[in-house]
Amino acid sequence: MILETIGQLLIKVREENPLVHNMTNVVVTNFTANGLLALGASPVMAYAKQEVADMAKIAGALVLNVGTLNEHEIEAMLIAGKSANQHGVPVLFDPVGAGATSYRTETSQHLAQELDLTLIRGNAAEIANVIGERWEIKGVDAKEAGGDVEDLARAAAKKLKTIVAITGKVDVISDAETTYSIRNGHPILTKVTGTGCLLTSVMGAFAAIANDKLIAGAAALVCYGVAAQLAAEKAAGVGPGSFQVEFLNALHNVTADDVRRFGYIEKRE
Repeated sequence: MILETIGQLLIKVREENPLVHNMTNVVVTNFTANGLLALGASPVMAYAKQEVADMAKIAGALVLNVGTLNEHEIEAMLIAGKSANQHGVPVLFDPVGAGATSYRTETSQHLAQELDLTLIRGNAAEIANVIGERWEIKGVDAKEAGGDVEDLARAAAKKLKTIVAITGKVDVISDAETTYSIRNGHPILTKVTGTGCLLTSVMGAFAAIANDKLIAGAAALVCYGVAAQLAAEKAAGVGPGSFQVEFLNALHNVTADDVRRFGYIEKRE
């Protein structure tokens, strides 16, 4: 049963304490580090081009995030990504705000072309813009738009030759051949900056310890979503500040039994 497998992967993350090398944005660095620590992984943030190749090759996973991109960080991301590729380290990519500006879109497309990505995670607009389709975006947030998200995930996975996760009201993850939908999480996640960015790094922690990267990505989505539901229940009626604290607690405390009880994942045809 897939929820049993996901629960075991959660336990394995905590047992193995994988090192996740994050090249992320300035808005979310602290939250990402604390979230990974709460889950049971080990975060490191290294950006200097003089050291990123060495750091990437010893990590369990490399996470690239273009939320506050600049030319120096993009150069360093390419160096780190190529080092990770050379040493068999999974590379995950979060194309934050792709579609909002031409620079952001073109950079995201360039990274996707130049590197062998294990997984790319974004909202529907971001993923669509990376593969040259148009979905409306405001700032770094996707607007409601028509279109089949499952079809988009499959098309993007096929075009980019990687695993694609699209997150929203329902999360979808696909390698073009197999697709899963996950109905966990809570709307208050959208009221705390960096929850999507942290999610990509959590997916990196799962990718670091699992051979099947599609199941690893799905496991991260389920565990993260269940933790959000547990946190929202504790912070009910208070607000996003309290939710953020409870969410870090929930990432630390969520169990394999919680996953079995509350996880909702469906294999799609």
